[in-house]
Amino acid sequence: MDEAAVPHNPAEIRLTVTSPEQMRELGLRLAGLLRAGDLVMLTGELGAGKTTLTRGLGEGLGVRGAVTSPTFVIARVHPSLVDGPPLVHVDAYRLSGGLDDMEDLDLDVSLPESVIVVEWGEGKVEELTDDRLQILIHRAVGDTTDEVRHVTLTGLGDRWAKTDLDALAG
Repeated sequence: MDEAAVPHNPAEIRLTVTSPEQMRELGLRLAGLLRAGDLVMLTGELGAGKTTLTRGLGEGLGVRGAVTSPTFVIARVHPSLVDGPPLVHVDAYRLSGGLDDMEDLDLDVSLPESVIVVEWGEGKVEELTDDRLQILIHRAVGDTTDEVRHVTLTGLGDRWAKTDLDALAG
């Protein structure tokens, strides 16, 4: 059987993050692995740290503008200040449908030259590419004010099969 036809098992790493600063630092480290054409899907309950992680990504990618939750504008584009890819930060929380509802955002057009991060994108943007990084952020069981988060990063597709996610353990 042709090796190119064999699907790669997903690359996966599980991390424990104990503060918002550590979540931002994880974003900084992850930025070093990202390149134009990457789709990152963030899943986690409200307040889990999705935007904090994205803030670290933006800092690590050297983009312009404060990375804040794009909840009310749906998407924000942060151009690079260092000749890298722009960061497109999308919040799909208020979008009920799949890719059809996201069509007006032209993510498929932006993807080849950008890093696209989609909060609440599960079931909505998977059709954009087979190569994506899915990040699940889960609050530790216990007090809801606890800062401990369990973060699972799963790289899907050939692009992530060739990437060492262990570098994120920092």
